[in-house]
Amino acid sequence: MTFPVWINLGFVKLHPHAVFETLAYFIGFRVYLYTRSKDKIPIVQGMWVIVGAIMGAAVGSKLLYWFEDPRLTLENWNSYTYLMEGKTIVGGLLGGLIGVEWTKKRIGYSRSTGDDMAVPLIVGMVIGRIGCFLTGLDDHTYGVATSWITGIDFGDGVLRHPTQMYEIAFLLLLGAFLFHWKRKGSLPDGAIFQLFMTGYLLFRFVIDFIKPTPHFYLGLNNVQLACIAGLAYYAVLLSKWLVRPQRSHRKEL
Repeated sequence: MTFPVWINLGFVKLHPHAVFETLAYFIGFRVYLYTRSKDKIPIVQGMWVIVGAIMGAAVGSKLLYWFEDPRLTLENWNSYTYLMEGKTIVGGLLGGLIGVEWTKKRIGYSRSTGDDMAVPLIVGMVIGRIGCFLTGLDDHTYGVATSWITGIDFGDGVLRHPTQMYEIAFLLLLGAFLFHWKRKGSLPDGAIFQLFMTGYLLFRFVIDFIKPTPHFYLGLNNVQLACIAGLAYYAVLLSKWLVRPQRSHRKEL
């Protein structure tokens, strides 16, 4: 296999990243429309929440990317190409979260909307990571050099961790559990999305130790710092239905 793996349609060759990123948005949105709880939020308010998520994700993904290498960002602050070329999934998720919460306050909606987004997001992220893998070195989402059996040569003769494939495997496993719990309906409102974000942020915090990105922040990189902030936020939310009920139960005993 040679990278990038172009999508050959006969009359035109398409770059894998563009193809799979487009498919990720299209299929993820269709999955959301199909699986969302139609009795939970009216369609018009639901669309506004989606708009808020998209806008927040767009801003968050860029802002966090600029902190990957602050020195390089300062040197290229007036370069449109540099400022627009990169983005991060973690920044997109956290930015989307802020965008959704802000939008819900604006439209006067207080119920949780995240549960309906967890599975569609996983579907979209899996599809997108396929494009990242097929792009190879140009995508900068691979891992450090390794002697593991999973090592992949992306074209320069060096075996590297295929962290994109690790992420796909993790997301499929996480998605299977979340889909089961969502259908079972045994968790409180909002818990599915909280578990999704907590699981993914934990995964990214760990996996980024084997990514060749600059670790300027006391041995951590920009994504890991964002993961810590996100995990702290979700630890508070999870404690509301995990820890406190158990404490109440113990007091009764």
